[in-house]
Amino acid sequence: QAGKARRRIKPSTVLIGLPILAGLGYLAFELWGPFGLLLIGAPFVQPAFSRWVDRITNMYAGIVRPLATRRTLTLILAGAFGLGIVAVNTQLPSGFIPGEDQGIIYAVLQTPPGSTLEYTNAKSRELQEIAKQIHGVTSVTSVAGYEILTEGRGSNAGTAIINLNPWSERDLTAQQIIAELEERTAEMTDVKLEFFEPPAIPGFGAAGGFALRVLDQTQSSVTDYERLGKVTEEFMAALEKRPEVKNIFTFYAADYPQYELQIDNNVAMQKGVSLANALENLNILIGSTYEQGFVLFNQFYKVYVQAWPEFRRMPEDLGDMFVKNEKGEMVPYSAFMKLKKEQGLNEITRYNLYPSAAIQGVPAAGYSSGEAIAVIRQVAAETLPPGYALGWEGLSWDESQSGNAAIYIFLIVVAFVYLVLVGQYESFLIPLSVILSVPVGLFGAFLFLQLAGLANDVWAQLGLIMLVGLLGKNAILIVEFAVQRRNDGLSLRDAAVEGGKLRFRPIQMTSFAFVAGLAPLVFATGAGALGNRTIGATGVGGMLLGTIVGVILIPGLYYVFGRASDGRKLLRDESADPLSEGRVGLHPNAALEGTSDIHRAESSDSRKEP
Repeated sequence: QAGKARRRIKPSTVLIGLPILAGLGYLAFELWGPFGLLLIGAPFVQPAFSRWVDRITNMYAGIVRPLATRRTLTLILAGAFGLGIVAVNTQLPSGFIPGEDQGIIYAVLQTPPGSTLEYTNAKSRELQEIAKQIHGVTSVTSVAGYEILTEGRGSNAGTAIINLNPWSERDLTAQQIIAELEERTAEMTDVKLEFFEPPAIPGFGAAGGFALRVLDQTQSSVTDYERLGKVTEEFMAALEKRPEVKNIFTFYAADYPQYELQIDNNVAMQKGVSLANALENLNILIGSTYEQGFVLFNQFYKVYVQAWPEFRRMPEDLGDMFVKNEKGEMVPYSAFMKLKKEQGLNEITRYNLYPSAAIQGVPAAGYSSGEAIAVIRQVAAETLPPGYALGWEGLSWDESQSGNAAIYIFLIVVAFVYLVLVGQYESFLIPLSVILSVPVGLFGAFLFLQLAGLANDVWAQLGLIMLVGLLGKNAILIVEFAVQRRNDGLSLRDAAVEGGKLRFRPIQMTSFAFVAGLAPLVFATGAGALGNRTIGATGVGGMLLGTIVGVILIPGLYYVFGRASDGRKLLRDESADPLSEGRVGLHPNAALEGTSDIHRAESSDSRKEP
């Protein structure tokens, strides 16, 4: 101030203070790194920072003051953000639970029908050697005779489990490694290969992506498995033309080489052979049966009855097998049974008692599981003939059944918040100024999800529910102070501007601190990265737009509904005073006015009585 002598810092103070400050700075840097230096320097920049915030607050008040009374403009802006949510959400891909990089890849291989187990095992070994050469793969385990997708067994089926290095030790994601595997295995002949990741939730399906079945619901007396195979092939061919899906795969085939046993019942009866005994005996000879077990030398042994391998290796060996007739005589099977070459199914699978063909696939890059399911349903409606339908499995079933449940849950959350605010303000109109400010942040959340290339899945919906509380909290702070200033006697316009100005700094500080805390999620990598990025983008986008634009809109919304409710009551005892604060202790002026009324009543009573 003028007229006062300026204080001068003594040289001795500088000489003593600088080494101490340097020592504290070095210690803070050693303990907390650059963040420690910021803590040491915070007291020096705090006055300048406060002046900078005050200027922004005054600019905010200057913007809000002329806009607060523009009721039409305020409602148009609120409606525009609502329409923006609808517009962006129609373009935003939908999903359920995104697949994550779990460090494991499943490889399913299928050799031509009728291939031997040795041939399939050789192809599995070849795949194993190729996978080991890829950077990021730590080990590969392969098995022939079993495929993991539909848990099918057959000599032409095989599975390889490819284990990847930890995320910190590899530069490629699981999807990038799958792309490299597909490129390197393209030269393998006489084998069909598909690569999948594990399901996002263990136990919900055998692999990630989508899983479905083509169902034969014709309910004919004899199932035409060959026609089911043709319908499945046509359906898959139509799916492969769509860019939204890839890696379409099925093990269903009706052309496996087989032998049909043709039994002459009349000859068998003439020979005195019971067909039930003949087939049971044949099942034991070619297959096996468990008879009993025994313990020898503290070791338990199981006893199986079966013909030796050299007597059941070739189809012609059936002519050397015998069965007892009713007289105890040995009758050769060749006397009443013949072999006929046929083609048929390797395994018969049913879905809700309907014959079915299992199909597995994954959404293509840039598409979500919701888009893939929508495309599959569209193609099924166009290609599947009458009597055939789809059945979903694993997470695909849950996603297909979810419907609009997320919308209903979100509406329930908003309705709950509204009813709580109705009880707090004892008004049905004032809480609308809080509720209608939420779409601003929700629009920012959807916009950030679209810009980040993410989907509207379960993680995004959790983030949206979280945003309702956070954005509502910001609006409540402004509306609460505006209601207090209105009860103090200010006009609606001044109360709205004053409430926004008083709460602008704490809202900005808490909101940007929340955004800074979510920033690492937006750029997350490694395990659970996709879910973290989805929640982070939802929270950051919603809070940024809700904090920057929403605080400008909230005073105008309070003015709109404050004017609509000013002097009007929807209920007989409705009051605009917040229930959370108490009416006497909240506003000193109101308390004084109440006291003066009591004094006036006492004085008037004293005049009546001498």
